[in-house]
Amino acid sequence: MKKSRIFAAALSAMLLCGCGADTESSTSSESSAPAATTPAVTTDAESTENEPGYVPGERDQNGVYIAEGYAARLEYPLNEKNITYAAKRFTYVYEEYLSGSCDNIYVSVIPDKNYFLAEKNGYPALDYAELTAQLTGQMDFAEYIDIFPMLELSDYYRTDTHWRQEKITDVAAHIAGEMGVSLSAEYTEKTLDEPFYGVHCRQADIDIEPDTLIYLENDTLSECRVYDGETDSYTDVYNMELAAGDDPYEIFLSGAKSLLTIENPAAPQEKELVIFRDSFASSLAPLLAEGYSKITLVDIRYLAPQLLGRFVDFHGQDILFIYSAPVLNNSTTIK
Repeated sequence: MKKSRIFAAALSAMLLCGCGADTESSTSSESSAPAATTPAVTTDAESTENEPGYVPGERDQNGVYIAEGYAARLEYPLNEKNITYAAKRFTYVYEEYLSGSCDNIYVSVIPDKNYFLAEKNGYPALDYAELTAQLTGQMDFAEYIDIFPMLELSDYYRTDTHWRQEKITDVAAHIAGEMGVSLSAEYTEKTLDEPFYGVHCRQADIDIEPDTLIYLENDTLSECRVYDGETDSYTDVYNMELAAGDDPYEIFLSGAKSLLTIENPAAPQEKELVIFRDSFASSLAPLLAEGYSKITLVDIRYLAPQLLGRFVDFHGQDILFIYSAPVLNNSTTIK
């Protein structure tokens, strides 16, 4: 316990000293990391004003539009510099920590709702195939897991950016299978009592029916413990204290955290996974817990990669880089 307190204190100190992510600013100075050029930031107005047939603000509010009963926030154009920057940061993690110690390394890209909505409804859209090709082409150390064919619009909340946990059990099984792990768990659906008004309801004044937030439970997940290195404390997989907050999606693994571990005492084997991730993985990771004794989740938007070796021991774990298209296209949030 003393060691974990030191761990938590050190991690908290790092975050308080400026290693936390500032989503509105460029990447912080990293004197001990390889030099990297921070991509230029393009504003929403600049990124869409020259798109033929699209007039900013005409059919959207603060970049948020409604189509087919779903709200989405415009993400356009493809920022090649940001994709390259993300790939460079992931490559730094590989070269510094994974090369020679971890052989099974994977990368996956999560499409946002614009993939299903934007172009067909007359809004400017990313070239998702090009985004994926550019990222994976600069990560030859990682095997690509394609999840695009497994997703559809109904897998996402209507009022929020994220995917619905109850809709992605097949995605989790596919990812696990590509990593050599079999998932067979069955789940019970639990529903929050209050309606779920997602992030798009805070980004714009929109008239749309709220979502219902469902989370999945079973005996395995009820036995899992989640260690938060920032607070030196254990929580459940679902932090129900956050259900009544501004963002109920944060019940999944307590929301934005730099470093978490899910410990599964019922795992069939001593097998570990490290996920480099954004918030989409908060609802995905619990579905992968069945196949691993320990899953470590690292968010390098909050924990600078050059500090990672102080907190994670890499020793042959499976490694998964999984990020949503908007985070990759705005990768200045990555340290």
